[in-house]
Amino acid sequence: MQEKAVNATELQPFQRECINLFVRAAQVLSIPRSVGEIYGLLYSSPEPISMDGIIQSLAISKGSASQGLRWLRNIGAVRTSYVPGDRRDFFEAETELRKLAFGFLRDSIEPHLQRGVEHLARANGSLESIEDQKMKHFAERRLNKLRNWHGLFSRILPLLARLGGRF
Repeated sequence: MQEKAVNATELQPFQRECINLFVRAAQVLSIPRSVGEIYGLLYSSPEPISMDGIIQSLAISKGSASQGLRWLRNIGAVRTSYVPGDRRDFFEAETELRKLAFGFLRDSIEPHLQRGVEHLARANGSLESIEDQKMKHFAERRLNKLRNWHGLFSRILPLLARLGGRF
């Protein structure tokens, strides 16, 4: 099956606006521009698109397309689609907001929470070096607050993930 790739100059106005919208969202979230472009293209396309089609449509490098698709697949924002008679992988956008949000939370926040335990332990160890008792008391209170925040986020994230699967 021969895929007809759409060149960046041939994108429909709706597609260009969707791509622009998702590029802006990616910038706000500190995600690479190409990720926003890829998701915007897939979101605005009625048919699944191969990686070659994405590369041609957006005029991006194979490396950017591959890395962007990998990141989007990891968070569940895109899925592969089978096209009869074609051995290539084709991609389409996940459009359920809850799946996008929970995938992003899981991929972006959970690793930070895991590393937070190590940082809290180091911060706790640094308390011994504080000689000024007033400063030490202040630092202990702030460290306790950080532990509480960490515990709260550690309990909330799995709860949100379980709730997200129910909607």
